[in-house]
Formats: sequence, structure tokens, C-alpha cells
Amino acid sequence: MTIALEPWGPVEPLEPALSVRQVLSLERVLAGEPEVVAGASQLDRPVRWVHVAEAADVGVMLSGGEMVLTTGVLLAGDDNAQTEYIRSLHRAEAAAVVLGLGRAFPTPPDVMRRAAERCGLPMVVLHRPFPFAELTEEVQSRLVRRKFAAVSLSEAVRTALTALITAGAPLQLLLDEIAQHAACPVVVTNLAHRVLATAGERSAVDDVLRDWERIARQAGGSEGDGWIRAELGGRGERWGQIMLCGHRGDTAGGRLLADRAAEALVLHRMLGGASAHTWEEQSAQSLLTDLVSGVVPARHLLPRARAAGLPVNRRTFVPLVVRDGDLARLERLLRLLGLPGLVAELADGATAVLLSLARDQDAEALAVHFAARLRTESGQPRTVVAAAAPRTEWDEVPAGLREAQHVADAVADSTAALDLPAVVRLKDVHLRGLVRLLRDDPHVQSFAERELDGLLCAAGDDLLAVLRTYLATGRNKSRTAQLHHVSRPALYRRLEAIEGRLGVDLDDFEQAASVHIALLAHDAQQS
Repeated sequence: MTIALEPWGPVEPLEPALSVRQVLSLERVLAGEPEVVAGASQLDRPVRWVHVAEAADVGVMLSGGEMVLTTGVLLAGDDNAQTEYIRSLHRAEAAAVVLGLGRAFPTPPDVMRRAAERCGLPMVVLHRPFPFAELTEEVQSRLVRRKFAAVSLSEAVRTALTALITAGAPLQLLLDEIAQHAACPVVVTNLAHRVLATAGERSAVDDVLRDWERIARQAGGSEGDGWIRAELGGRGERWGQIMLCGHRGDTAGGRLLADRAAEALVLHRMLGGASAHTWEEQSAQSLLTDLVSGVVPARHLLPRARAAGLPVNRRTFVPLVVRDGDLARLERLLRLLGLPGLVAELADGATAVLLSLARDQDAEALAVHFAARLRTESGQPRTVVAAAAPRTEWDEVPAGLREAQHVADAVADSTAALDLPAVVRLKDVHLRGLVRLLRDDPHVQSFAERELDGLLCAAGDDLLAVLRTYLATGRNKSRTAQLHHVSRPALYRRLEAIEGRLGVDLDDFEQAASVHIALLAHDAQQS
């Protein structure tokens, strides 16, 4: 399939990268001893071009943003002409007027100076003779070089991002590429200014996120100090923004880079068929995965959690793991119950839920209420909701998530045989939980193989299932026969066969317990 990448539009004309102040600081201009005699507060106006003109009606030839150079030879001795000259430049939105003193005007003309001050037009006089051609050449060449550099940057960014998009690269790789070109942190947010993704040097990103609440409040304000934004959206709908945080290059180049980045992200989302919440889900998943893994210290993840919209100050955190839970249903349930939290899919059909509750809320009761509503909403009364004890310190959250995941794993293969409470905790998994924690220990693996050796073959699968049910029901023969749909005499024969293969007496408590532990270890290793 061929994809036409037309959303990348043509390069827009760039605003100049030189201001009147910057032009006046050029070495060639300084040789003319420039003096600002009017409009000193407007020296940051951008200069789009430099124009040499002696005509009194020069304003009609301008399109805005020009720095006009003149000797005023046609204006000398005519106050009205001088006033109208300045007014015409003002109407044409000229950037500034530079007057070379000489025979026409040996000193700065008062009439022109007063008119320029009233209009707010920067007026500069040159006290030493100065070839206007040198100034024109210097400024024009600088403007052309900067425009060419910006266009080159635009094309380089376009090429790099297009290659990543067509290769099916994930969002993070695109942002990493953008951050490399921008040489500053890059942040993607939704319309509520919650951070969905970041890129850039880790410590610099953390500095931005640490102050994100203040930055988010000012997100609708004007750009400044290198904070450059571009809207994300398409088909008449806005859904976020990308921000260059502390861009040190010129504003025009930064804005072009932000626009190119925004176009790439919109295209990436369109071609990927992403839903409205996909990036939000990826953000939560990345954060919770990092918390569970423990690779990144929890304190380093705190700015990310805060910027993602999770309340973290003076809160009680409730780590939950749901087995076979529907992500969208869990998110809807949190919104319905008004519970702040993050939801993300983990491995092996587990979904992590991190609740953030006020200190005066009953964490235990709310966790039970959440689990009960989830089972009602899903129509699956055996849905496993595992929880760790509530945490009041952020640094304890990773251990809590791992504990909840361990509890969920411990009951994953045995929900039918256990009478589970609404929320399963570590104390509810007893020996099964301990064995699961130790399942990778070589001594435990060796013990399980040795105890169950006579049944660990294809022919022993049926007997192994009977043994599992018999031990899980507390060696209740009637219940085991019922669950396997066999008569009691038939069950007795199978139990005798099991005892014969294993060389044990299942009526002996210690021997039965040993086999039960081995079976739990075997099942934990298999899962």
C-alpha cells in the first residue's frame, strides 16, 4: 500500500530572525555611529528586509517589516514632506527608518524625530558617512542565510520523521527525534494540559515536570523564553499540544520545528488508527510499568505522576491488580465513582490500578466497593481484584504494586477452588502465595519434580488433575468425585493409582502436605 504524505504542507514564509536592535549591533553599522533618536521602545521589531529609498512617497512601495535607509535629500527644507514621510512609513508598517546625516541633514531633523516618536517608529541617525550598500548587503545576506538554515532544518526534520512514521515507529521514537533537533525537552499534553509523553535529556525533562503545575496554568499564555507550542488536532478537532520547553534557537526556527513536529504527530496518529485515549493509556502504562519494575526510583517518577494528573500530595495510594480486567471498563468505573487513579495493562492479562485517595477517605472500604462494582459491571462474579495494603508514602508504591501483582498471580489458576473475598490480599493466599514467591528457586523446582515424578508424564495428566482437586478441596472425596463427574469407587481407584505412582499415603497428613506443596510449586512454575 502506498501512502501519500500530503499533510506535510509547503514551507511557510518565516518571519525574520533579526530585530532592529540586532541590526544596529552589527559591526558594519556600528562603524557609522548609529544613534536612536525616536521609538527606542520598539527596537525589538523584526526586520524582514532592508530597502534604500530617497523617494518621498516610499511608503507605497513597502509591504511591511522593512528597514528603510535614506539621506533625506528630497525632504530637506519641507516640514510637511518630512512629517508625511514618517507617517507613510508608519502606515506601511516599516520596521525602522535610518537617516544618514550629511548635506541634506547635518543634524537630526526635529520634525521627523517628533513625528517618528508620535508614531512609535524607530528612527536612527548615522553620524559618520556610511555606504548604504554595505549595510544592505550585510543584513540581506544574514536574513537569507537564516531563512535557508530554517528551511534546511525543516526539510531535515520532515525527512527524519517521515522515515520513522513509514517504518511504523512508536510515538516515543518520534519525540526523541524531535527533541534531538530542538535540543530541549519536548512535552506532549492533552487539552487538560496533562502530560502524555516527554522526550529529551532526562534531568532537563524532570526539571520541567517538577514545575509543571505552574507551566500548565500558563499554557494558554503567550510564548516566551523559548517556550513554543503547536496545536495537535485534525478534521476540525483539537486534542492536545506539543511544547518545546526552553528552546534556545531563534523563535521563527523553533516555531517551524514545533509545527513540523505537530504535523508528524497528527499523521502518526492517523496512520496508526489511534483512538482518542491511546496516548493517555500509553502514558499511564509507561508510568505504572516503571513503578512495578523498580528500575527507575519512585522519587524520580513523582514529577511524571504529578504531570499526568495524579494527585500525589498528602494522599493514600491503593495498589490494585485486576486479572482479565477490561481496560476501558476500569477507566469508566474510576470516572463513575469519582476516584482519581491510573490504569494500565501489565503482562499476562493483568491490569494495574493505582488509586490516589484523600487521607480522610476509607481506603479499605473504597477498594471493596470498587471491586464489587467491577464485578457487577463486568457480569463476572469471579473477577480477581488483588490489593496491597494502602501506602501513604510515594516511595512505597512500587512495592505495593508488586505485592498486588504477586497476590493476583497466586490465585490466577485456582479461582474456582477458592472462596475469594471481594478484594484478595496477601493474607488470603496463604501457602500458595509463599510457594509462588519461591517458584524460581532451584531447590523448590527440584523438590516439585522429585515429589511428582510418577505423574509428570502425558499418561499422568488426568491423575494430576484429580490430585489437584482432591488436595484443593481439603481431601474431600465426595466433592472431588462430584467435580470430576465420577463415582466414588472410580475415584478410589484413581487415588490408589496416584498413591502407587508417587509412593505415598494420602491419608497421612504430612505426606499429603508434602505432595500438595510440590503440586503448588509445579503449577506456579507452569504459569
